[in-house]
Amino acid sequence: MQRHELGLPYARSLDERDPLRSFRERFFVVDGEIYLDGNSLGLCSKDGEAAILRLLDVWKTQGIRIWNVEEGKYFLYPSFLGKKVAPLVGADADEVTVTNSTTINIHQAIATFYQPQGKRVKILVDDLNFSTDRYAIDSQIRLKGLDPAEIVQVVRSRDGRTIDEDDVIAAMSDEIAIVFLPSVLYRSAQLLDMARITREAHDRGILVGWDLCHSIGSVPHDLKAIDADFAVWCNYKYLNAGPGAVGGLFVNRKHFGKAVGLAGWHGNRKSTQFQLLQTFEQAPDADAFLTGTPPLLGMAALEGALDIFAEAGMTRVREKSLALTEYLMYLVDKRLAPYGYAVGNPREDARRGGHVALEHDEAYRICLALKTRGVIPDFREPNVVRLAPVALYVSFEDVHRCVDILEEIAATKAYEPFSHARSLVV
Repeated sequence: MQRHELGLPYARSLDERDPLRSFRERFFVVDGEIYLDGNSLGLCSKDGEAAILRLLDVWKTQGIRIWNVEEGKYFLYPSFLGKKVAPLVGADADEVTVTNSTTINIHQAIATFYQPQGKRVKILVDDLNFSTDRYAIDSQIRLKGLDPAEIVQVVRSRDGRTIDEDDVIAAMSDEIAIVFLPSVLYRSAQLLDMARITREAHDRGILVGWDLCHSIGSVPHDLKAIDADFAVWCNYKYLNAGPGAVGGLFVNRKHFGKAVGLAGWHGNRKSTQFQLLQTFEQAPDADAFLTGTPPLLGMAALEGALDIFAEAGMTRVREKSLALTEYLMYLVDKRLAPYGYAVGNPREDARRGGHVALEHDEAYRICLALKTRGVIPDFREPNVVRLAPVALYVSFEDVHRCVDILEEIAATKAYEPFSHARSLVV
């Protein structure tokens, strides 16, 4: 852990030594604003804008011929982008595709891999994961005529913040068919020991799937090394692909050829897809998990953003992300603790993702006060201000100035004029 100092000059000295500082210019950062919500929606990149405009130009000039230009690039866009994402998750290019939303990809994965047999009928989850994961799993169980209350086994958090890997492993009975967990918990930023959990599950004959939504683009992954069976993620957070951007899917090549649960014509072999046969000829790789026609305009920004990641390198992105969150936690301890603020995420580098879970009894109203002062965080129930200093466009000076504002809000109780009533989107 680095020994930090107080004061704005020190923050600026960190920025001067930052090897990634020039990448900030590749994003549309609003003047006078401190954007700390990239773990919900990443900023628009200039590279992404250029990719969208290129696509629009092709559409305007080529019409239906868009599917054949550049050697079929846009017809093959899911795998074209999958190849660019693959290094971020430690996978072979043909094990990754870009398709659907995270929720639909969970439906697809569970529909494919959940095949209850004998005693192995249960799916193991945790009670802190993002809600859509559970909704999709429960739905797929009901479609098989089973009762989620009997089939879903839940590992309960001991403290309401984190999940103990020992508890997950202890729950891996011979009734468990699949373990499905988040890599990083969306509220507390806990980074689970994915390698250990996957290894222990496989030793017991259990399949393992991971939700990487709150880690991809912030934490390097090596899905091949840990031998995960499948993984899903969204691309609009740290990967900056735009609101509601198409999601991502990893399928371990050892499962290639397994009949997909939700078949669609883009999951057919490309060589026979336009023969429009009435019998599905499944693609031989991750593209088998595709369904309908890819929404190109919802994918193009990802192409540009991934070019930035290729230049920056995930190792350097992770190093800066850890440095930013470490510095933020230092300032919380030194300056904000007397005002009732506390760090609610794990402290160790190997145990936290890319955001800080700042806890306070008035977290919701503090978030509202922050936004009126040009700081963009988000709130998570019951008492968390989530602050994500994204490595590619947030500076150490941004972090320092955010802490200045957090201190002022608490010291003057500037949150008091704001209502406790929750807004539609928080």
